[in-house]
Amino acid sequence: MAVFVALGAFLMTLAGGWTAQRVTDRRHLVLGLAGGLMLGVVGLDLLPEALRAAGREVFGVPAALLLFVAGFLLAHLVERLLAARQAAHGGEEHAHPAAPHGHDHRAPEVGLTVAAAMVGHSAMDGVAIGAAFQVGGGMGTAVAIAVIAHDFADGFNTFTITSLYGNARRKAVAMLVADACAPVLGALSTSFFTLPEQVLGGYLGLFGGVLLYLAAAEILPEAHHEHPARSTLLCTVAGAAFIWLVVGFSG
Repeated sequence: MAVFVALGAFLMTLAGGWTAQRVTDRRHLVLGLAGGLMLGVVGLDLLPEALRAAGREVFGVPAALLLFVAGFLLAHLVERLLAARQAAHGGEEHAHPAAPHGHDHRAPEVGLTVAAAMVGHSAMDGVAIGAAFQVGGGMGTAVAIAVIAHDFADGFNTFTITSLYGNARRKAVAMLVADACAPVLGALSTSFFTLPEQVLGGYLGLFGGVLLYLAAAEILPEAHHEHPARSTLLCTVAGAAFIWLVVGFSG
């Protein structure tokens, strides 16, 4: 049953990626929406779940929050290191074609790394579905609804982030397909093992920090760089509000 339900997540992820591809002529709106979706997923979905699952504290601070900060700093460190390496090897000559005057120093490896992390997160979504169905049908249904609904945002963000960092379209599509398949494989894996809840909570905290960094430091500034329009801001608010509705209805 869990694998069958995960097929819904597969389809929703592809739908999100397809939507991101079809609106390339409104790139600033796509990025604004992606930033809002990422902010909503982190603040309203990942972080609360991480705090609940991780449980214990370290020096008076929940372990999930420490890993959240660590994820934010890790994303910043990785991007700086890769950008410095790219600049040292003449990366300015290979800047993203969409950037004005060739001043975009984003390293494609960052986009692929984050997309790979999102694939891992989607696999954990599948594990969550499988584990919930092991607890009971009602719990499994509730988790499945939440996962399927927010996997649209996952597919949207996976394609957008991979493309934003200058990767070829085929790589963005490949990461999208991998992200779509991940929940099915994750659900299937629960037939063989059970992931400790504290490990899952720690992972969600770390991944949430990475996503918040990308939303706040990369996606949203890029969205407003050339088009500081009110419509871009509205898309960001709409993205966060959508995740709020998903969490509310699935709760």
